[in-house]
Amino acid sequence: MVNRVAGAAVLYTLMILTALFCLGPFLWLLSTSLKVNANIYQFPPQFIPWPITFKNFIDVFNIMPLWTNIWNTVLMTAMGVGLNLLTCTIMAYPLARFRFPGRNLIFYAIISTMILPNGAGMIVHFLIIQKMGLYNTLLGIVLPSAVTVFNVFLLRQAFITIPQEMEDAARIDGASEFRIFWNIMVPMIRPAIATIVIFDFMAFWNSFIWPIVVLDDPNKYPLTAALQYLQGELSYNFPYIAAGTVISVIPIIIVFLLLQKQFINGMVGAVKG
Repeated sequence: MVNRVAGAAVLYTLMILTALFCLGPFLWLLSTSLKVNANIYQFPPQFIPWPITFKNFIDVFNIMPLWTNIWNTVLMTAMGVGLNLLTCTIMAYPLARFRFPGRNLIFYAIISTMILPNGAGMIVHFLIIQKMGLYNTLLGIVLPSAVTVFNVFLLRQAFITIPQEMEDAARIDGASEFRIFWNIMVPMIRPAIATIVIFDFMAFWNSFIWPIVVLDDPNKYPLTAALQYLQGELSYNFPYIAAGTVISVIPIIIVFLLLQKQFINGMVGAVKG
């Protein structure tokens, strides 16, 4: 009994320390965003801010077109997640359910491209976007990420886990191939889709380098790229930078909380697959 209690105490202590270590940067950022300027450089550092102020959040909205940047980010993220989900699902389904010569060869060829670093394709993507007349547009940001190899792999594994009897029963009932795909197969891989939505949402919402490369007009910048102006114009006013960063993180936390159950089921399914 004593050993079990001691083991549980050690385990909980390690878990709490790990959680604090992981949350530490965000908690410090949140603390900084609620401090007045006089307490930023205080020594010893003040972890729990006092007095607490929300003026930094109000000032950030007043000194930059934050609503415009948020709207740009929402558009970019919605287009990116929707397009990526559509293309990856259409690619993964035949690789998982159809039998045709060279299926595995095509799948391994697609998977092999995962070893290429993202930066290697940046120049090629820029030239293509420029030729297509999409420079300085939100579509130009989204299009190079319209297909993600990891998402194709994850969805293929999810489609494989669906019993063949489900597909056969639908065919016996006279369902078309499109109806089998859209009304039967896609709803059965909701956990994997939720996982992709969370990962893609974070990737597009936090996109920083590529929007700066593609966009020439600062009014079209998404939120993360626009926050860089807080550094230059305000001479490193850390409470404003922290407040702007906290605002940019809040949607990601909300999406994760809404989809966390599906996300966990999706990750478990991917590992089993």
